[in-house]
Amino acid sequence: MSEPASISNGVAHRYATALFDLALGEKKLPALEKDITALGEALDASDDLRGFMSSPVYSRGEMQNAVVAFAKKAKLGGMLTNTLALMAQKRRLFVVPQLVTALRGLIAEHKGEVTAEVVSAKALSKPQVNELAKTLKKQVGKDVNIDASVDESLIGGMIVKVGSKMIDTSIKAKLAALQNTMKEVG
Repeated sequence: MSEPASISNGVAHRYATALFDLALGEKKLPALEKDITALGEALDASDDLRGFMSSPVYSRGEMQNAVVAFAKKAKLGGMLTNTLALMAQKRRLFVVPQLVTALRGLIAEHKGEVTAEVVSAKALSKPQVNELAKTLKKQVGKDVNIDASVDESLIGGMIVKVGSKMIDTSIKAKLAALQNTMKEVG
């Protein structure tokens, strides 16, 4: 991992831990989880929002006012709004995507859950997602949330990542392995 990325993750993790501990202490974890989901969806949907948060052009005050206005419009709770305002004041908004990821991880760990990243060649149906979650639960011993995405270049099959483990059953990977085997023979 590069040094700037490591520093960003460290900063984000410190804010996430503080916010998580505060929400846990005040028994507002479900509200924080809802707010983090809304913030994550907004970041995923808006290139402008992501660009704004990483822009050095705006002053601290402008960033703080804009992020508070965004939080009000998105109906985010006071705890997350205040954290975002503080991050704007300290010029730390560029780590908000990592903050969202870190908070999701802390909340899932607290609930005894784990998230599996699943990339498939075509979109999985609800019954397929449920069956995959049940199968993974047997393997890892925890409830599994599926974070599914589609990559048509896989041709068929899927790639499943749970923690540091990865299972690649894609046809693309099998073809690459076959190609390497053929090179070794010839």
